[in-house]
Amino acid sequence: MGAFKTYRRSRGVAAMLVLAVLCAAASPARAAEPRAAAPAPDFALRSVAGPNLRLSEQRGDVVVLSFWSSRCNVCRAQLAELDRLFATYRPAGFVVFGVNVDDDVAAAREFAGTLRVQFPMLLDPSKSVARAYGVDALPMLVAIDRFGTVRFVSRNDRPTAAASYVPALRTLIDE
Repeated sequence: MGAFKTYRRSRGVAAMLVLAVLCAAASPARAAEPRAAAPAPDFALRSVAGPNLRLSEQRGDVVVLSFWSSRCNVCRAQLAELDRLFATYRPAGFVVFGVNVDDDVAAAREFAGTLRVQFPMLLDPSKSVARAYGVDALPMLVAIDRFGTVRFVSRNDRPTAAASYVPALRTLIDE
């Protein structure tokens, strides 16, 4: 009977370790994650500036989707960093879309107006695009290669997050 208790206890410890590893992997502070080649779901969203923009029209460019909310201070820092990258790499075919997931479109427009970024800020109040991309943390960054394939995702909300995704973006731009 003692061997059975030891077996059950070791199975319980193993199950707890597996659960801990899975929870750590699901942490929103993960760095850029390489992804298996998967086509990026296409979408069309209205921009804060007015016109609708469609992802598939960007084929041939490296596209970054940055999902954000007006209540997310870390999002502000990521959008500012992406604006600097956009200014530098735009001639090389680098496109950034900021995708807002707020229910309150007025708050999203106000927040976007304070940022004054050069790239389009899109509105997703129904969260249909956020669901299609599995957004589960903010900010969340999705990088799509020139062929329309999702290459990596970053859910890193730390101030040093750019150190993890900028080299990956440069690699995609150089391909």
